[in-house]
Amino acid sequence: MSEILETYKRIEPTTWVYLSSLLSIALYFKFSRFWSIRNLDLIGLIVLAPGMLLTEAGGWYQHFGFIWLFVAGFLFLIRLLLDPTMVRRPLLEPNLSAGGLTFLGISLFLFLMANVLTAPLAAEDRAGAEMAQQLQEGEEVVPEVNTLTQHGPGYPLLFWLVQFPAQQIIADADQDASVELQHTTARLVAILSHFLVVLGMLLIGYRHFDNFKMGIATATLYLLLPYTAHLTGRVDHVLPAALLIWAVLVYRFPLLAGLLIGLAMGVNYYPIFLLPLWISFYWQRGMVRFVVGVLLMVASLVGILALTSADLAMFEDNVRRMFGVWLPVHDVGGFWNPDYSIYRLPVLAVFLVLSFSLAIWPAQKNLGTLISASAAVMLATQFWVAKEGGLYIGWYLSLLVLTIFRPNLEDRVAMTVLREGWFRGRKAVRRVQQEL
Repeated sequence: MSEILETYKRIEPTTWVYLSSLLSIALYFKFSRFWSIRNLDLIGLIVLAPGMLLTEAGGWYQHFGFIWLFVAGFLFLIRLLLDPTMVRRPLLEPNLSAGGLTFLGISLFLFLMANVLTAPLAAEDRAGAEMAQQLQEGEEVVPEVNTLTQHGPGYPLLFWLVQFPAQQIIADADQDASVELQHTTARLVAILSHFLVVLGMLLIGYRHFDNFKMGIATATLYLLLPYTAHLTGRVDHVLPAALLIWAVLVYRFPLLAGLLIGLAMGVNYYPIFLLPLWISFYWQRGMVRFVVGVLLMVASLVGILALTSADLAMFEDNVRRMFGVWLPVHDVGGFWNPDYSIYRLPVLAVFLVLSFSLAIWPAQKNLGTLISASAAVMLATQFWVAKEGGLYIGWYLSLLVLTIFRPNLEDRVAMTVLREGWFRGRKAVRRVQQEL
């Protein structure tokens, strides 16, 4: 980008916080309904930014930043859990026309992706590309870079799929082909992940909210928020979100939704805690198809581990890491200082209770509760994640924005929007054939 625009420089994160916050208020704040829930939600999204910046300051400021994120996240968690009770949801459109929002969204996406192409990559940013090469060759994953305790087999698999176009891009590169391939692959995966999130939000607004302008509004706000601009290149933040957004988009096809949830589990095992909620949503209709989709994807990912593991011991260890089957560790970072990381255990216990309780409450689940409760589960994981807990805002940010803007979706329940199951459909066809 700097070669094309000679004076172009990436905006500093603190400066972007001020600019994007003011622009968000100008576009989305409803001054005629000052105390509306939407306005409070918007202020809450802006409040996340200072905590994010403090986490990079180091020392005491860093710890205070994680505390800030935990407090803000806890308030949003309460908001998400109470969302099913908010039946009255008046249409509060943005203060800009659909054409203006579209132009702004496209411009933001282009500049944010330019930042991905020009910004340097940290070791964790290219970890997926390195893991793809190592797993493909049956080698041990380098612990200093990353391990399957954070990323499952779906993570390097998706990087491996993107390596083919990346190889064409770097065909004439002068640098080390291996390093350049890793950098190019990581950047392409980040760009594609953000594109899928934006496209998914647009289509959800069009298909499920019956309001394309609201879909444009949610996607533009997602691109405008300081978090998206600051951590645009972090694939481990955005890739799970892209899969979850598309699972919501195809919720009327339980098999596809199950495949995407299973792949999200393979990318990062934390979405496994969404299973009680999603199974409960499909309980009356579609549960078998959803579970089959999840099991098919999980079986495929385990098969990939079997093919890429050097021996049986490595395969067993990788499967255990894929599903997070290990005792909680005390050597953690972020908010949980090792001196009091023991308190993560009761937090984890409360989280498990919350995850499974969403299977029975609310009893009647619709698309609105599916979106808000999924965001709540992914947000609640932040309170016990060992590495940078609280900073993985991308896991729930797009779902949270959809929750803020969604209309009343009480009629979007599985019994009314899903087709009958495979076997029932075949029986109905046979019955019609017999009658004829």
